[in-house]
This record gives sequence, C-alpha cells and structure tokens, in this order.
Amino acid sequence: MSWSVEYLKAAANDLDKLDRSQQIQVLKAITKVAQNPLPNYEGGYGKPLSNQSTSKLASYCKIKLQKLGIRVVYGIVKEDHVMKVM
Repeated sequence: MSWSVEYLKAAANDLDKLDRSQQIQVLKAITKVAQNPLPNYEGGYGKPLSNQSTSKLASYCKIKLQKLGIRVVYGIVKEDHVMKVM
C-alpha cells in the first residue's frame, strides 16, 4: 500500500531549484520510499536521523542520494498514511 506524499513549501522550492535530471532522480526515490516510508527497524525503507537530544529532526527519516549529494528529510503521519517531505 502506497502512502500519500505531501511537500512542505520549502521542500517544493528546493525541488524546483534542482536541475531536471536531479528532480527526476529525487522524485523516483521519494516514490519508491512512499511504498513503505516507515523506519528500517519497522520494516520500511526509511533511515532514521540521529537521536541527539539537541536535534530538532530526531523523529524524522531520510533518503540519501549519495551520488547527487542530496538528502531528503521526511516525517510520517501514521494515522493518515501521509509522508511529509521537508
């Protein structure tokens, strides 16, 4: 079951700043992870961000596109099956 994907305004702006080939790769990665965006310890594709006490992103997950040098950060709303890209 695929989750719905929502983009925050800042994420949409960042996506628009990428060139077309980078946009395609990022959107493919987001589409793949949207099939199961849960953290990998729950059987999903997501990799949790570090759990440092000072980190504001501790409850979020990431997708790393190493060749592009891009990291996509997203949060999950489990009740509504929504993946929010930040």
